[in-house]
Amino acid sequence: MIVLASSSKRRQELIKQISNDFIIAPSNIDEREITLPNDLLCQDLSKRKAYDVFKSYPNDIIIACDTIVIFQNKIFNKPKDEHDAFNMLKALSNNKHIVLTGYTILSKDIEINKTIKSIVYFNDLSDDYILSYIKENTCYDKAGAYAIQDEKYHFVKNVEGSINNVIGFPLEEIKKDLIKHHLI
Repeated sequence: MIVLASSSKRRQELIKQISNDFIIAPSNIDEREITLPNDLLCQDLSKRKAYDVFKSYPNDIIIACDTIVIFQNKIFNKPKDEHDAFNMLKALSNNKHIVLTGYTILSKDIEINKTIKSIVYFNDLSDDYILSYIKENTCYDKAGAYAIQDEKYHFVKNVEGSINNVIGFPLEEIKKDLIKHHLI
């Protein structure tokens, strides 16, 4: 069975495109305690999450992900409060940034660790538009304070790479690895 090491509703929806035979078991890793260079952080966090969940499900296939937003070499994690969310979205407005998602697929026979990169170009956002979005209270569980798939707000002008990666679950790559290693 596949175990998704995440409570993210977005990841749960995407994994259904691979299999309906999965369970949810979020890890207990405290992401705030880990500091590494940008290119290693999301990969290390996905690996830690996978191993944390693997302790409880040693006979299953664990899939763990971690997504970070990088703008001008600074990581934009999940915003702490309204002010933090506003500053992130204002900085991203009319600019491009990088989204990295590290993923780990772990079973008793295999460990796969990869990082997928997408480049996201934002539209020019007014302060009122940003504040309206923040008042919806949906930005606090998202790296960079936004959801590309949000149908009400249109932050993104263009994406180079996988949109699913920007959502936080590089579906295409994960599916390829699961098939390649006969895990599905």
